[in-house]
Amino acid sequence: MLRRLGQSKLQVAPVAMGCWPIAGITSVGVTEAHSLATLRAAFDARVNFFDTAYCYGYDGESERMIGRALGSHRDEIVIASKCGIHWEQGKQVTDGRPATIRRECEQSLRRLGTDRIDLYYLHAPDRDTPVSESAGALRELLDAGLVRAVGVSNFHTTDLLDEFQAVCPIRALQPHYNMLQREIEADRLPWCRAHDVAAVVYWPLMKGFLAGKLRRDHQWNPRDGRQKYPIFQGEQWAKTHDFVDRLRPLAEEIPCSVAQLVIAWTIRQPGITAALCGAKRPEQIAETAAAMRLTLSMSVMEQIAQAIADRGELDSRPAV
Repeated sequence: MLRRLGQSKLQVAPVAMGCWPIAGITSVGVTEAHSLATLRAAFDARVNFFDTAYCYGYDGESERMIGRALGSHRDEIVIASKCGIHWEQGKQVTDGRPATIRRECEQSLRRLGTDRIDLYYLHAPDRDTPVSESAGALRELLDAGLVRAVGVSNFHTTDLLDEFQAVCPIRALQPHYNMLQREIEADRLPWCRAHDVAAVVYWPLMKGFLAGKLRRDHQWNPRDGRQKYPIFQGEQWAKTHDFVDRLRPLAEEIPCSVAQLVIAWTIRQPGITAALCGAKRPEQIAETAAAMRLTLSMSVMEQIAQAIADRGELDSRPAV
């Protein structure tokens, strides 16, 4: 079941736990007890890949909880974290300067309670810092043994990937990708396949919409950050509900949940190494982890392809 992460020696489950929700910044109903239990439930469900970041939590809450919940299993899990974005006065600030990268790595190691980070991403390119300088700092961390492999996240062009790769070997790329947002298939996914780089994708369930559990008359909590995305508004909201309704009978036929169907489809796509499944309660990660054991028939794959074509892709940008 495990897959090799690019050209690294790391072996990861195709379903990874995305640890942004347990920080509780944009997710509602998050408690520390639930978050710790969710991390343990993921491990029990044979998820060995945990994805966090320096900025997952205003004060490193996500990293600290991983250390607390899974520290005793350190040699059995793969921890991915990220540098280059931090919080200042309630806003995220991108900073890819070498000194910042080194400092954030050291702080993340302390929070996680470990001597190495298995996969360390530059969270996003910094417009004010040449990407080669950021890559150089990550190469130093790699050479020092503080990180075992380096990745990049939110790189939107292959030119940037080439520039980074010239200085530091890339083992994983983390972009968004799901049934309705497939733009990486045109450029970055072929680049990953050509360079033997893992694609570890976020938003496979489109921030929960493709899990099939949001009602058409859903009432939003004011703290729920999803409302700013076009897919959760107006015509896009209705069209996506229609799309999810086409997935329901396919899931019933297997049988599985809609979320499991969507995740199983995602990790079966050529070039996709793993899908990050966010969770804040144990039952959520237990459900999506079960998708690793599903087999989808050619007929189901063809029907999904037709439903995707009929729905069409959507704009991934937040509404202003």
